[in-house]
Amino acid sequence: MLDKIGLSGVFGILLVLAGVGVVAWTAPVVAVGLVLVLVGFALVVRSAAKSVMGMFGF
Repeated sequence: MLDKIGLSGVFGILLVLAGVGVVAWTAPVVAVGLVLVLVGFALVVRSAAKSVMGMFGF
């Protein structure tokens, strides 16, 4: 996994998980909504990256 996203990517994922954990500690319903937004955003970014890479022939 480190070769794909790098050390800063792993650190970013840990920060996101810690942030969602803090929100879930105080407001679980808000945390579920936040997770849904983050997953949706990740899917959009993945699709856009795949499309751009396809344009360049990768």
